[in-house]
Formats: sequence, C-alpha cells, structure tokens
Amino acid sequence: MAEPQQSKTTGKSESYDAYFETIQSRKKLPRSLQDTLTASFARIPVSSFPQVPGGKGDDNRHTPCKFIRFHNLKLVFSYGPSTFSVIEIRADTLISDAVKILSESNILSAPVVDPDSIDSIDWRKRYLGIIDYSAIILWVMQNASIAAAALSATSAAAAGIGTGAAGALGAVAFGATGPIAVAGLAAAAVGAAVAGGVAADRGMGKDAPTAAGKLGDDFYKVMLHEEPFKSATVRSILKSYRWAPFVPVSPDSSMLSVMLLLSKYRLRNVPVILAGKPTIKNFITQSAVVQGLQQCKGRDWFDSISGHPLSELGLPFMSRDQVVTVQDNELILEAFKKMKEKEIGGLPVTEGGTRKIIGNISIRDIRFLLLKPELFSNFSNFRGLTVKDFIAIVGAATKDTGRTVTPITCKPDSTLSNVIDTLALRGVHRIYMVADENNEVLGVITLRDVISCFINEPPKFFENYFGFAAQEILNQ
Repeated sequence: MAEPQQSKTTGKSESYDAYFETIQSRKKLPRSLQDTLTASFARIPVSSFPQVPGGKGDDNRHTPCKFIRFHNLKLVFSYGPSTFSVIEIRADTLISDAVKILSESNILSAPVVDPDSIDSIDWRKRYLGIIDYSAIILWVMQNASIAAAALSATSAAAAGIGTGAAGALGAVAFGATGPIAVAGLAAAAVGAAVAGGVAADRGMGKDAPTAAGKLGDDFYKVMLHEEPFKSATVRSILKSYRWAPFVPVSPDSSMLSVMLLLSKYRLRNVPVILAGKPTIKNFITQSAVVQGLQQCKGRDWFDSISGHPLSELGLPFMSRDQVVTVQDNELILEAFKKMKEKEIGGLPVTEGGTRKIIGNISIRDIRFLLLKPELFSNFSNFRGLTVKDFIAIVGAATKDTGRTVTPITCKPDSTLSNVIDTLALRGVHRIYMVADENNEVLGVITLRDVISCFINEPPKFFENYFGFAAQEILNQ
C-alpha cells in the first residue's frame, strides 16, 4: 500500500521564515507603525477574544463583533455575550458521519476527542488532533490511488488480492487478463482489492481520475458505501493524513502568538485550552480574526494600513506564475488532486486554454461528491464530470453561486480594506487578483496574507514564547 502523504520536517521552518521575510520586505509601511501594532497585539491576552457563538457558523467561526478599539496605541477587545459552543468529533466516528457533521454545521474543521480519554484532565490525551476537509481529501485521493492500481492490474495476483477477497467478487473472473476483464471490475472489486492488499505497479494506475474512468458511475459511491472505506473512522486517518498540527494556546497567551500561528506558521485554527480543564475554551480561526479586523474600519491604526493599495503592501505575495489553476474542462477529481498535491485549500477555475477566471472551487466542495451524489445522477457521463459541470450543478442546487460560479476577485488598484470586506462578508478564504480587461488571474490573496500585513515577529519571539516543544510540533 502506498504511503499517505505527510508533512515533511525538512525545510518546514525555512519555508515559514521565507514566507514571512518576503512579506516584511514588501510592505511599504513605517517600521514604527508595525512595531507599535505588534507590541500592542503582544499585550492582548487570548482570553479577550470573542468566544465561539452558539449555532452554526462557517469554519467554527465567530459572528461579527467589535473586535478592537484603538486609543493611545492600546488595543482592547469589545464584544457582547454569546453562547459558547465548539463542535467536537469523537475519534470513533465514521468518516462518512464526520463529513456530514462538518457539512451540516457549515464548518471546515473540528477537534477530535479520544473516547477512551474523554474524562482526562490532560489535553494531550483527550484531544487527538483536528479533522478537516484537507485530511479527508488526502484520504479520498489515497484510496482512489489504491482503487486505480487495483483496477489497472491485469490479474488477481498482480493486484495482490487474496483468495477470500477474490471470492467476494462472485462472477468476476480474476483469472482473466486484459483490458476487458479490468474494465469489468465493479465497485465491490475496489473494496475487495484494498482488503486483499494492493501490490500492483503504481505506474499502471495511480490516481483518482484513473479509478473514476475504470469504475464509471460507481466511483463516487464506493468511498462511503463499500468496504473497507465505509467502516473507516476518524481515528484511522487522523495522524496519517493530517494536514496541520494541533497547537493549543492558553487564555493568558498573547494574541500576537495566535496571529503568528494563523499566518506565518500556516495554521487555520488555534484551540484555546485552560490549564487543568482540558476542554476547549475557544477555537480561534483565520476567518474570525479577519472578520474582527473588518469591524475595525474607521480606526486610525486600521485605516493607516488597510487604506493602502495592494501593491504598496506587496500583495499578492504569490507571483502570477505561482498561482495554481484548474481549467473548466478538466475533471473535477483533477482539481481536488491539485489541492492535495499543492496543499492548498482552493483553486480559481479558468476558461480552457486561458487564464480567464470563470469560477471558484474550494476543498470543502468535495462534500457534494461524498454526501450528495444524487445531484449528479442526471449527468450523462458521471465519470467524466468536469469542473465546469460540477460548479454549475452545485451552484444551482445550493443557490450559492457566489461561492462557485461567480468569480471572487479584486483589481490591482483595490485597497486592502476592499479585500478584507470581501473576505469577511462573503465568508471565503481567498480572493483572486485579475487584470482589468479580460479577468486573467494575476495572483491570489488569502486570509493568511491579510493577517500577515498587520504584524511582524519580534526577534526570538516564537522560541521564547512557545519553546522547543511547539517548534517540534509545527515541524512534524
């Protein structure tokens, strides 16, 4: 079985440093202003941040609130009462059920609780990590690779399928070889092949599109309805397919530490845990911080930064050639494959053969394939589902064309304030910069980039604040 994709330790710290150093070198802001704001965030305790409200919200996020008041270079959080609620998922939950929880709660991620240590006062035992769509993407794509290898094998022996597994296939003649026998494998064959242990040459069929092509209409059903996939639990994929580490902070930690974790160190969420009481007290996300910043419009310190054109802040940080796109005529699985390989959460959809943006697709959209395959039941060639068809069907079914069909863009002369407004009000994680005339993609600006514009990192701050242990966790 192929090894699941994992974060590599080598070069992780260098990557974090390179990203942040690039940002700091491009910002055309007075150093004194940056240092003052950074020092102010360093004095604000995490306990001042608004708690997660009750009910459903995107990304386990916070409802809009007055985030910061600015007076005599002091930053103070201000917010009204709310019902605290962080959605948690037990480790023994089926992956299919976990996807339903994330989807129905309209969140991107949730902490995972170990049911065997649920009463432990040690958070390291109680919490196993965070499950999100990123981990689910990795799991789906890895299993699709296994399926493709099994389906591309020319015999049961080549696929590594044991006698018991082969017997489960009934009338399928595994002794036969050649493309006809291979093409005849049904959805159940994939589950049996995986159960038997695939040892096929990965060069014969190594990705999701290959599996989809062989399985046809059954491909999108096999992941949640055939063994061993349908019995897979969150625990079974959490560590092997983890995208980001579980790095909690305490209520008396500084907001600067949280903002650095959410920007430089690329975390999408930071749990807040009170010592001696291991249950999560708060769950601060990139979205929540940017929504909070958006509420600061009109404050001198905020306007002095957000009023700048994007170019004066060095945005976008990613060059035109570095932006990963997906063409509208590519298979939808190719889009998710690119997200998995590049470790990114979304892609601009471009018109075939050009860089003209015509839509958006994000990592969370995979839930439609896993939970609502009936949306595509009338599609004439299900296995050939393209990105263009996918976003059109999803947009029509959900009446949420703003997230998929309508491109979410900004212009080179837009201000940071314009971008923050769009990100906060539309509830999205990225916005694409386009050329004026033909909507060609020039770059991408993410929540991470926006947060990075408001802070810098004091010398040795992270080492002094978090110590060696946290560095080790982040570099895993």
